[in-house]
Amino acid sequence: GKLLTVAGVPPDYFSETGQLWGNPLYKWDEMEKDDYEWWRKRFTTLLEMVDVIRIDHFRGFDAFWEIPGDAPTAITGRWVKGPGAKFFKTITKYLGEIPIIAEDLGVITKSVEKLRDQFNFPGIKVLQFAFGTGQETRFLPHNIIKNSVVHTGSHDNDTTRGFFEKASKDKSSDIYDFTQKYINYYGSVDYITHALIKAAYASVADMVVIPMQDILNLGSEARMNYPGRLGGNWTWRFTWDQVPYEVAPFYKDLTILYERPPKPKQDVEIEVS
Repeated sequence: GKLLTVAGVPPDYFSETGQLWGNPLYKWDEMEKDDYEWWRKRFTTLLEMVDVIRIDHFRGFDAFWEIPGDAPTAITGRWVKGPGAKFFKTITKYLGEIPIIAEDLGVITKSVEKLRDQFNFPGIKVLQFAFGTGQETRFLPHNIIKNSVVHTGSHDNDTTRGFFEKASKDKSSDIYDFTQKYINYYGSVDYITHALIKAAYASVADMVVIPMQDILNLGSEARMNYPGRLGGNWTWRFTWDQVPYEVAPFYKDLTILYERPPKPKQDVEIEVS
């Protein structure tokens, strides 16, 4: 058979025609009948492997972009209401509070923010968006809130070095000048990645995520993904001989300087009868 509708996202920062993912959509009304059992099993299995679950495209739980199955692009889609708070209330009723990070980037409405905040899920802040086209000031380090996870860039962004190498050559844009003023550094692009990493650590965000490409200060050749483009994505890998000795002490110093020690593991008492 043919899919009548498929998933994706509307045109945005990454793509003028949106992203046509092509995968089938969930029948939320059917899933609700057994209290989202499939999802409960999915979360339970995930938590056997990881400590925190990052929900990609969190906004789809509030409303998702439904695209005709025969559409060549994502432009002709429409927003359809998702399961919303009812879903997360049901999940927590069975499983308790789950450590979830809400990937809340893209077309975010007040309704999406309300859903995220209702369950106290931390959102994601990407520093490249703060300094890029449009300069979303809510992502600037001094505006980042505590209940959030700050990234220098995500898998959908260029590497930080690659991003600023391009910006430094673009005479029609003030991105590079603004960034230099903000971080108070006017040297070569070589240092900017480290400066942004320090800014992320210095923010009040509860968690910091630095892509390996930025840890290694690599350029656009190490970019992970180009949204909306088929082929050539998700192929980058690193080797341990690329990691210099200085990396460990650098991040140790940052962790101490900005008071971000790892959380100690809690002792678990087991009663045997």
